[in-house]
Amino acid sequence: MSSQHIARILLALARALGRLPWSWLNRLGDGVAALWLRIDARESRVTHRNLELAFPHMEASARQALQRAVLRTTARQALETMKLWSRSPAQNLDELLLERHGEALYDAALASGRGVIVAAPHFGNWELLNQWLASRGQIAIVYRPPESEVGDAFLQQVRGVDNVRQVRAEGPAVRQLWKVLKDGGAVGILPDQQPKAGDGEFAPFFGVPALTMTLLSRLAERTGATVLVAWCERIDGGPRFALHVEPAPAAIAAADPLEAVAALNIAVEAVARRDPAQYQWTYKRYTLRPDRHAPNPYERR
Repeated sequence: MSSQHIARILLALARALGRLPWSWLNRLGDGVAALWLRIDARESRVTHRNLELAFPHMEASARQALQRAVLRTTARQALETMKLWSRSPAQNLDELLLERHGEALYDAALASGRGVIVAAPHFGNWELLNQWLASRGQIAIVYRPPESEVGDAFLQQVRGVDNVRQVRAEGPAVRQLWKVLKDGGAVGILPDQQPKAGDGEFAPFFGVPALTMTLLSRLAERTGATVLVAWCERIDGGPRFALHVEPAPAAIAAADPLEAVAALNIAVEAVARRDPAQYQWTYKRYTLRPDRHAPNPYERR
């Protein structure tokens, strides 16, 4: 059976799950989160360690409460996304996006013809943000392909909505994105994914050195494109969201890569601090260290 065929089966299952009422999905998500915590699943362990690193002075009880909240929102976000993929983007945006802040800012940047780079942190629901961006016109979304061919085929299908061009975060990506921006188009990048060694610079993220991509800053500096930070924030407990689009710090386009990645992390951290429970703390952000001989902070101690 081909990877495309398996991906279509998975998509059908995801859409079947997404047809459940929101209240059912929330309860199911809360149950998954409780299970993660009970069995000390990877999601729970990584979240716990990240919160230790990012909030070292937080009282243990407060950090445990935040860990539980992160796991709930993470599980709910995954199931919310299944429902997003089971409905039309127009329906999602009409029913779920209750507030829109900075919409005109994005439209004006796109109309300028200089090109637009959207830095979209893993906060709230970034799949809903993708659908909003696609509703404004064509956009190239940079993504890191899963190791599995089936997983990659699945993402191609569920994210393959009108106006979205998916660009694999690999060698040829830079040339493709350069052309999009020079033609006055839009590019969306998730800026808080750890790049491969040699493809980034270390800069503080919540006070901890984190290897940070230079791709976004290099594109901004060399093309002169407008850089915006955007996210869809869950409000009223969800599934309702507020869109936010804001100008990125000018230093993100600095010629000095260390200055640029530091500014990028400051921008992402500012979004994450709005509501830390909505940030993706289940991701191993700090596996690579400035001292290559330093232990992996996620290894069991």
